[in-house]
Amino acid sequence: MSESGNQESAATPNDTGRPPRPSVGNQVTVVLGAQWGDEGKGKVVDLLAQDADMVCRCQGGNNAGHTVVVDSVEYDFHLLPSGIINPKVTAFIGNGVVIHLPGLFEEAAKNESKGNGLKGWEQRLIISDRAHIVFDFHQAVDGIQEQQRREQAGKNLGTTKKGIGPVYSAKAARSGLRICDLLSDFSQFSERYKVLAKQYKSMYPTLEMDVDGELAKLKTFAEKIEPMVRDGVHFMYEALHGPPKKILVEGANAALLDIDFGTYPFVTSSNCTVGGVCTGLGMPPQNVGAVYGVVKAYTTRVGIGAFPTEQSNDVGELLQTRGKEVGVTTGRKRRCGWLDLVLIKYAHMINGFTAIALTKLDILDVFSEIKVGMSYKVDNQMIPHFPANQEVLHRVEVEYETLPGWKCDTSAARSFEDLPETAQNYVRFIEEQLGVPVKWIGVGKSRESMIQLF
Repeated sequence: MSESGNQESAATPNDTGRPPRPSVGNQVTVVLGAQWGDEGKGKVVDLLAQDADMVCRCQGGNNAGHTVVVDSVEYDFHLLPSGIINPKVTAFIGNGVVIHLPGLFEEAAKNESKGNGLKGWEQRLIISDRAHIVFDFHQAVDGIQEQQRREQAGKNLGTTKKGIGPVYSAKAARSGLRICDLLSDFSQFSERYKVLAKQYKSMYPTLEMDVDGELAKLKTFAEKIEPMVRDGVHFMYEALHGPPKKILVEGANAALLDIDFGTYPFVTSSNCTVGGVCTGLGMPPQNVGAVYGVVKAYTTRVGIGAFPTEQSNDVGELLQTRGKEVGVTTGRKRRCGWLDLVLIKYAHMINGFTAIALTKLDILDVFSEIKVGMSYKVDNQMIPHFPANQEVLHRVEVEYETLPGWKCDTSAARSFEDLPETAQNYVRFIEEQLGVPVKWIGVGKSRESMIQLF
């Protein structure tokens, strides 16, 4: 993970008597999902976090779900950066993240009970004072909104009902409350909380809430988190400009779920592409180093929304059962289909991937032939881009290339050479089409099953 520790030095002072160009400082390494989420980002982060000094989350909330297996123990992370599993790591939750405090402590307790992976987490977690707070009523509103959408349009967005949409809406409407408000004057915080609660109650008359009960809980949480809270911008600046550090940023959700670039409206409420790293942590783009895109060897999607390469047939079913494709956060079955390179190229245009982590290659072991989506046609016309409009995306015809399968077990492979030639060819084909090298190949659940190529 050497890229993230790079320090770029300042230019030498010039003879004009003016200060030299400031040093860039440490670079951060970024891990981002390149499809619709569930690509296996947690595993790539876990790999890189083994020699990291700091791991950050920059957007989303506990609508994300990352699973990490260490010493046969499966840990589930939603809000905590999964890199916190390394006892030497400082975990940082940036200002772009929305925090449900009961969810945070529940998640920590649940993982603590499984093994020693989270020992002393309270001493190693830093929370930005500018992060917005998700309240219980935001979660209740999320459920009501989803119900209304179902009644009005006969379909839902497939939200996780974690209150993420409502809290980002409140943030944009400038009525949200932040961690710094909770830790300042509690009576003023309580007043603002009650005003917000009243607003929601007038918009959603069926909304049930226990204002005093939640305020009492929030007061307790305030005491618990106070030692963890810092001015996030100052903290990040010190980390970037102090001694050399390996800093890792763990993206949540994925490119096609991005509020701007995803398959709108079936998206999340934050920027889960590379721009969200700068705005969600309070750091300049010059400090972004390597950007790793995580790509599953096939495609999955949770909930509704267009999915051009979806296979509503035996292929989709086989991918679903073999890949155990069930959402970590929602428990919903994932829809499955072939790898879609149009979509990955689009994600690369936005994120500028340095390299790719190709995960779950072993799930394709049973197929005698494997299809890859190469281009889209609309009304028999090839289109050179990824359509923004949902109706158009629903109508695209995918042009496929069929590659031979390898029909043998790859899960024991520990080097590229261990893979059957046809599996190697599949990887090389993806690299050539994207113009981006594959740095890791995942062939199983454990840390050991990530083959590193360079």
